[in-house]
Amino acid sequence: MLFHYRAYKDRKIQTGKIEANRAEDVVAYLKGNRFFPIAVDPIKSNGGSLFAFFFDRVSFNDVVNLTRQLAIMLNAGLTLVDSFDILKKQTTKLSLLKVIEDINKDIRGGQTFSSALKKYPQLFPNLYIALVKSGEASGKLSEILLKLSENLEKQREFQGKIKGALIYPVIVIIAMVTVMFIMVTFVVPRLLGLYKDFNIALPITTQILILISSFSARFWPFIIIGIVFGSSLLGRYLQTKSGRYNRDRLLFKLPVINNIVKISSLVDATRTLSILISSGVSILEALTIVIETSSNVIYQMALENIYKQVEKGVSLGTAMANEQIFPAILVQMTTVGEQTGHLDDTLMRISRYFEMESELAVKAMTTLIEPLILVVLGLGVGFLVMSVITPIYNLTSSFN
Repeated sequence: MLFHYRAYKDRKIQTGKIEANRAEDVVAYLKGNRFFPIAVDPIKSNGGSLFAFFFDRVSFNDVVNLTRQLAIMLNAGLTLVDSFDILKKQTTKLSLLKVIEDINKDIRGGQTFSSALKKYPQLFPNLYIALVKSGEASGKLSEILLKLSENLEKQREFQGKIKGALIYPVIVIIAMVTVMFIMVTFVVPRLLGLYKDFNIALPITTQILILISSFSARFWPFIIIGIVFGSSLLGRYLQTKSGRYNRDRLLFKLPVINNIVKISSLVDATRTLSILISSGVSILEALTIVIETSSNVIYQMALENIYKQVEKGVSLGTAMANEQIFPAILVQMTTVGEQTGHLDDTLMRISRYFEMESELAVKAMTTLIEPLILVVLGLGVGFLVMSVITPIYNLTSSFN
């Protein structure tokens, strides 16, 4: 969302535009840059914004490609300003071009690259900004961006594998539920209406189907509204910390899925720690960033406990050993990495190991889900057939 702000700085009132998720993020950014915010208002979108919302948004792929291009150009000896000038000429996507122009303008105005990125927290998370800041401080921005682009590409590849494995079961389940709802609501009542004219005893399955069909046929608009409204409430609840915690705790209890959730979280945590430590970020600061970027609340809580222990002087491996959620191999490898002085390399190796384990877990899940879907589909179809056909069989038998 784009916001227009008015703020006081250097005895002048300054105005501008900032893209952020909330007005609070804009205020925090302004205060962090020694502005005194006067007004922050969202800019209402025009009629063409609906198309831009779906088709012209800056995607994760755009950020990955932008990072890779910047790393290549800086490695070739170009300055940051020259690199952004080239990107401006090459970029055809309007939303991405606006971001590039805005960052380039801030850099030319004397701001650091990391400060310019803070205006777009939804595109550049804390990990990204922290690494860029570390690269600026060490004079190795090109190397840091190269590492960052490799990390983002691995993350994109990993997410693509999981999405690719889950897309087929999800489509089948949605199609199955939709067809069953249409059948029960509009088709089955017409068939079952024939039995009212005959005095025959209906089997229990047919009676259950009649009750379901009658309710669904009479209240189907309310059912759809209830599903939409319930989904909206559930989505809002899952955005809260308690909702995310209950969601993650439920996922941890589900067979097969719990293994994928745990390993995926470990892949992100170990890889992020490795990159941050290798870039010169302290362990405490690296843990803070990992906690902020973690999508799993249970792992966030465990990492917060580790942070408190490390802050008191406990080694990272020992602190991990005190949290039962971390596997023994991670604790052992972390301890070895600390003792040998190659913690960053050790964490990167263990992240690759977890990545391979997650791929195997995803394959195992899809192997189990496909026959399970067929069994559920078969039971549903069988229930419908038995409920509709059995009374017809009984009726023909009574005539004979």
